[in-house]
Amino acid sequence: MNSIALACTAALGLLLFALGLSVSILRSRVGVQSGYASEPDQLLTKLVRAHGNTAEYVPFLAVLCLYLGSQHPPHWQLWCMVGVTVCRLLLVVALIAWPSMRKPNPARAIGALGTYAFGAGLCIALFNG
Repeated sequence: MNSIALACTAALGLLLFALGLSVSILRSRVGVQSGYASEPDQLLTKLVRAHGNTAEYVPFLAVLCLYLGSQHPPHWQLWCMVGVTVCRLLLVVALIAWPSMRKPNPARAIGALGTYAFGAGLCIALFNG
């Protein structure tokens, strides 16, 4: 198994579980056990959205990284794994750190577009296997 593929999978998994834990802790602190206010400026709203978005992409990305990582991937596939991992992290930072989710921001756009591009590259790599 390729160590870069394992590192990317570990980083994606830690991101998912750290966001889940953060949502749970914040829910406990603010006394909201279910749902959230749909106010794009609230931290709970931003964390829930970051966790939900991460949960939508990370499982399949982890499968791609693990499978391709077991097949002695060429350098371009490893770059795609690193790229998609960095883009997922960037997207989360962009959702949480910006004052509001009302307007798009450059980091969020780069994170989303990078996820699509690098993720598509990893999917295309499956055809070469």
